[in-house]
Parts: sequence; C-alpha cells; structure tokens
Amino acid sequence: MSTITVTNIKATGETASRSATSVAAAWVNFNGTGTPATRDSFNFSSITDNATGQYTVAVSSAMANANWSSCCLTNAYNGTGNADGYGFAHINNRTTTGGYLITVSSADSYADAAVNDWQVFGDLA
Repeated sequence: MSTITVTNIKATGETASRSATSVAAAWVNFNGTGTPATRDSFNFSSITDNATGQYTVAVSSAMANANWSSCCLTNAYNGTGNADGYGFAHINNRTTTGGYLITVSSADSYADAAVNDWQVFGDLA
C-alpha cells in the first residue's frame, strides 16, 4: 500500500480545500439497544456494552494522545420514525485507544438508544 502525504485536500467538484488534519480520525454509527451492533464505521474496532446506556468504544489505530476531540449524538425511534426524546451522549475516560460513551435520555437517566453516532478528531499516533 502506498501513502500519499498532503497538507490540504479537495474533492473533485469542490471549490474549497480543507486541512487534512480536520478530517475525522474515526467514526461509528451503531445500534445501542440489545446487543450493540455497528451499522458503519471508519477506524473503529469495537464496542462493549457495560450497562444501560454505557459503552466502551475503541478505535483501530491509536490516537497520538488522549486529548482528542469528539462529537456524540444519540436518538431513539419508537418504530414509527418519530424520535422518543433521547437527548445526548458524551464521552469520558479518554485514552489513546477510545473512551467510555454514555447515552442519556431526556429524563436525564442512562438509556440505550437505537441510533448512536460518535466522531473523533485529532492526530493519529
């Protein structure tokens, strides 16, 4: 496999370029109800169900340090396509290989959610 080293990238048809370091280092979309199941991902290795609304998530290629930035979003659907009001997710206990993801309902309690998104931004090791 070859490596291409660049400072900025621009997709065909785009007018603006962006820093190659601003592209997500890892991301995952998973179902957190029952046994967690990954729908799609990049540089993501595993998810462990620790308890209701509590997961350990791990990346395949380690980050350079534990000071990476992430964005988490969670939502649940009631089978009719309507949101049930699950509100937010956050990550703590960050390491170079992942962290502890918590999903919380609008009632401010841990809750498993059907749709969970997690993106990680930072330098890879």
